[in-house]
Amino acid sequence: MKIKYLGHSSFKLTESTGTSVVTDPYSPEIGFSMPEVSADAVTVSHHHFDHDNVNAVGGNPEIIDKEASYDLPGVEIHAIKSFHDSVRGKKRGENVIFKFRMDGLDICHLGDLGEACTAELIELILPVDVLLIPVGGNYTIDAETAKEYVDRLMPEIVIPMHYRTKETKIDIEKVDEFINLFDDELVTEEDADEIELSRNDLTGETRIIVLRRS
Repeated sequence: MKIKYLGHSSFKLTESTGTSVVTDPYSPEIGFSMPEVSADAVTVSHHHFDHDNVNAVGGNPEIIDKEASYDLPGVEIHAIKSFHDSVRGKKRGENVIFKFRMDGLDICHLGDLGEACTAELIELILPVDVLLIPVGGNYTIDAETAKEYVDRLMPEIVIPMHYRTKETKIDIEKVDEFINLFDDELVTEEDADEIELSRNDLTGETRIIVLRRS
């Protein structure tokens, strides 16, 4: 399967037979625009401008934004209710975590998760091979809480998202706050926006991969 970073919390996940899903497409209000992209489905973790610009995705995709299980050709999607803040949604509402089963891999997109790491939530999320996790704080979990999720979920691959770049117009922290919590040899900062993964790439050790939006 392929994971292409589109910026902010948006990725294009493509299964080997070609079925594709775009996560959390964003509005240009974020400070930059979505690239031209199409998909079979779009997942929306919550309806804020930087996560629900579904009109930016071509191909007449199915819109998935509710807690349920979904089946696409070659892809299973399981949506889990969570909260966008630490007070059970009283401040920012609910958030949907999405788990994808593609080519034998379990990929988890945490959306704008804002709640503390609990045993109950960890149990709902497991197992995870590839974790797409917000790290910028303020509107989501911060770097230290993200590190706790990584330590508890023990994914093979961690790809940070929802962090500040030079173009970002919302008040969140840079990715450095997160990756500095890990040993240097576990972190790879790619010059590309896409990686291809299979179960053969799983080494039994957690690795952090930072993708660069093109």
